[in-house]
Amino acid sequence: MSSMHTTMANAIRALAMDAVQQANSGHPGMPMGMAEIAVALWSQHLKHNPQNPKWIDRDRFVLSNGHGSMLLYALLHLTGYDLPMSELKNFRQLHSKTPGHPEYAITPGVETTTGPLGQGITNAVGMALAEKLLAQEFNKPQFDIINHYTYVFMGDGCLMEGISHEACSLAGTLKLNKLIALWDDNGISIDGKVEPWFSEDTAKRFEAYGWNVIRKVDGHNVEAVSQAIAKAKQSDQPTLICCKTSIGQGSPNLAGTDKVHGAPLGAEEIAKTRAALGWNHPPFEIPQDVYKAWNADKVGNQQEADWNSAFGAYRAVYPNEAQELERRMAGELSADFEKTLKAYLKTCSDKAETIATRKASQNAIEALAPALPEFLGGSADLTGSNLTNWKACQAVRAHQWGNHINYGVREFGMSAIMNGIALHGGYIPFGATFLTFSDYSRNALRMAALMRIRSIFVFTHDSIGLGEDGPTHQSVEHVASLRLIPNMQVWRPCDTTESAVAWGAAIQRKNGPSSLIFSRQNCPFVPRTDQQVADIQKGGYVLRDDPKAKAVLMATGSEVALALEAAQQLKEQGIAVRIVSMPSTTTFDQQSAAYKASVLPAGLPRIAIEAGVTDYWWKYGCAAVHGVDTFGESAPAGVLYKHFGLTADEIAKTVRQCI
Repeated sequence: MSSMHTTMANAIRALAMDAVQQANSGHPGMPMGMAEIAVALWSQHLKHNPQNPKWIDRDRFVLSNGHGSMLLYALLHLTGYDLPMSELKNFRQLHSKTPGHPEYAITPGVETTTGPLGQGITNAVGMALAEKLLAQEFNKPQFDIINHYTYVFMGDGCLMEGISHEACSLAGTLKLNKLIALWDDNGISIDGKVEPWFSEDTAKRFEAYGWNVIRKVDGHNVEAVSQAIAKAKQSDQPTLICCKTSIGQGSPNLAGTDKVHGAPLGAEEIAKTRAALGWNHPPFEIPQDVYKAWNADKVGNQQEADWNSAFGAYRAVYPNEAQELERRMAGELSADFEKTLKAYLKTCSDKAETIATRKASQNAIEALAPALPEFLGGSADLTGSNLTNWKACQAVRAHQWGNHINYGVREFGMSAIMNGIALHGGYIPFGATFLTFSDYSRNALRMAALMRIRSIFVFTHDSIGLGEDGPTHQSVEHVASLRLIPNMQVWRPCDTTESAVAWGAAIQRKNGPSSLIFSRQNCPFVPRTDQQVADIQKGGYVLRDDPKAKAVLMATGSEVALALEAAQQLKEQGIAVRIVSMPSTTTFDQQSAAYKASVLPAGLPRIAIEAGVTDYWWKYGCAAVHGVDTFGESAPAGVLYKHFGLTADEIAKTVRQCI
């Protein structure tokens, strides 16, 4: 290994231990242990341009072991990204570009937010899949316009998380050969040596997935790591490179121990480490020759210029494809989309179908897909129940382009893979499961909201209306809990029209994810005026009104029909009510105070109706809430609704008591 390689690695170590020490918090051990691996990848293989972090054909780099964020920040700083030393000195401080864990859209060059272990490698599977599908879709003879790798650094913790199994198993099956993961095999976690609780043969595990595995690579030898990466690029399978390392490498007294995992080294040990490394520079000082060795501006600019030239030639021969690729990578919708959505809304009104909203969702997908070549759907083994396929869709297979993914029983993996697809660009991913299994996906949903990316999560079988499958499958708390995730847009439509609007809103939303929640049971169509159809987009609107209204009935999804039935009963008894459909409370809450007051006027008692927990609804100043505050039961849906008091009779009775 050359002396400059050693010096480049030591620069990472110095920056990591100095930044963690100054912040008095952080994880110096991983950056110090993976420094040579970083030199090998970032100086000899990674295709990127610090001057344009969003270049379409750049390699993607994911730091799955995100607690070691100073490794990535050091790399970004040293290679020339817009991350000055002042930001490294501000590590883990308020509003810095160097937060405790890497955050997408905060720091130039960070491809995804990582920290919850296992999700980084899973995002990377999504990125690699997006690359493969885009290449199959857009590349032409003599024009490999999409041709890049996805590299992942990950540790023992990522491999312990069950999501890594879900994602890596699928990656092997789909032969994502441009996915290369480098495992930091240091045998240490915060609790100490991992062998008592993590003793599996990881290499065999990945071989069983269908991965190419390169064993026993010296993670402190730049040439050895570089040769392994070069070999990985020749494989027709995804590759795991097993890099044996010592956590905190360079620290005379703490290397190889858990003491260096999640705490500063301390001034005394840092001084000893500097001496041991021969790093005779003050904190946060990097010699110019080291900067020069690390800087990637010249090479990156040339790589992008070469690609731009190739893309220009591609555009001359395939102008439509070039324009389409640029549109999709920019996240813009086609000119036809809005027209297609508008036409489909009219179709919904004309047909006036009484169907389950899961079927209404499928009909919306079918209608909108022709205007959305970037649609990439899927389901966690429940396609026939979730209804996320459409007539023209094609299954994704190892050697076949497609736009519908059979994720298998991998709800968490599916959701995090979708996030990776969205982050890569070029596709709008959606994936489905039963609503109750959103629990399995929860942290990936949260990450999508945190990153503000366009992932569309489809959840069907949304309540006790599921019926005979019983309380294990019946959602009670799930809708409310999804609404509590900041920046998660949640829709629970009541019929075909609201389902179409929900899909339109999710597709058009560029700054965050959406959860679309649909029923198993049939829901009657509700006639509306054009203005009412337009108002659906506001999340809540007046569906039926009477100038003599004595109360407001608020409902979502299948319970809107109950509100309408109760209103009819009350009318026959001489009691008028206003009915408010609230398909998206999260959207309604963002409207102006004036609009919200016009929908929910002061002075009228409000009664909310939803087949789920009641606590969420009290924030709207309700006089009463009809819901389900226990787990469900196994019985036909109609029986359950009666059992839990979700009937027109009971709702009408409550109104009479409240007015």
